[in-house]
Parts: sequence; C-alpha cells; structure tokens
Amino acid sequence: MARLKSYFKRGLCEAGCDEAGRGCLAGPVVAAAVILPKGWNHPLLNDSKLITENNRDILRQAIEKDFEHWAVGFVSQTEIDEINILNAAFLAMHRALDQLAIKPELILVDGNRFNPYGEIKHECIVKGDSKMRSIAAASVLAKTYRDAYMVNLHTDFPHYNWLKNKGYPTKAHRAAIMEHGSCNHHRMSFTLIKKEALLQ
Repeated sequence: MARLKSYFKRGLCEAGCDEAGRGCLAGPVVAAAVILPKGWNHPLLNDSKLITENNRDILRQAIEKDFEHWAVGFVSQTEIDEINILNAAFLAMHRALDQLAIKPELILVDGNRFNPYGEIKHECIVKGDSKMRSIAAASVLAKTYRDAYMVNLHTDFPHYNWLKNKGYPTKAHRAAIMEHGSCNHHRMSFTLIKKEALLQ
C-alpha cells in the first residue's frame, strides 16, 4: 500500500484535484475534485497509473459510495483546440470544483501549475497522486470516467481501437488515423500523425 498523506494542512477542508487525458490525441480531458472523508483510506489507493484497470474500478465504486463530496469535469476536444491542453486541464478541474456542494478552504493540485480558482488558496504538488490520498482518489475518478467515455465512443469508431488505447498516441492509433483519417473527436491542434514513428 502506498504511504499517502491524508491532509496537507491539518484542520482545513481540502479538495484534491487531478486530471486524465492530457497526452491523448482524441477525446476530452477529464478532471476530478474530491474532499476526503475524515479517516478514509483504502488498501488499493495509489496513483491511478500504478493501479490495474480492475482495481481502479473497485476504487471508483468505493469512492463514490464513501465520499459525500466529489465531482468530475469534462473539457471537450474542441475546447482543447481553442484554449490549449494546459488551460483545458485547469478548466476541467475548475468545472469539477464548481460542482462540489461545499467549497474547500484549500485546493491540492497534482503537478506544478494551476490557474487560481476564485479566492481559494491552492498548493501544487508534483507527483501529488502518489503523495496525497485526496489527489490519488481524484486521479482514479478522472481516469475511470475518461476511460469509460472513450470505450463508449469506440462503438462508433472501432477502427481507432479506443477500447484499448483510450485515445492515447499509440503506434496503432496513429496508423489508423493515417489509414482512415481523423474524426470529430480528434484534437486537431495536436500532431496526429508522426510518419517516422510508424516506420519504427
């Protein structure tokens, strides 16, 4: 089990935030915001990238059952093209925070940058999803919600194999774009095809 901290500053209502899908070629960027229930922990909790898909699903169910305050925000590929992926990631976090029934006193953000959310103070924590329980929980929600979204899109666009790659820039995904062209779910501001990568 990861040694995750339950709070950054004792006594404050803290919301952990993380996103998923920044490096993808298709689909939205998704972020989650969670307020950790006092004393909550789970033996599987860790950075979502280090957890199996099955265990992420188990954690998602536990988080949704045990957490009173959590939310997920989406920013579409069209918006990503308009405002760039970094600002889109921050916007997705803001949208998640907007949905919380109570406002936190401190926002804990995975990474080293963040666009301020109103007057609420924030702390950027590099690799925060492997350090803070609330950020790790947010990372699980963001990842599972985004994966489910891409699996649903796969039904109409099976040739891109989003069921497997979830929109990430795998060699097979780029090859499919070269063969079939892009679609309205692709991020047109990204480099969709790298021919040199296909020849490796």
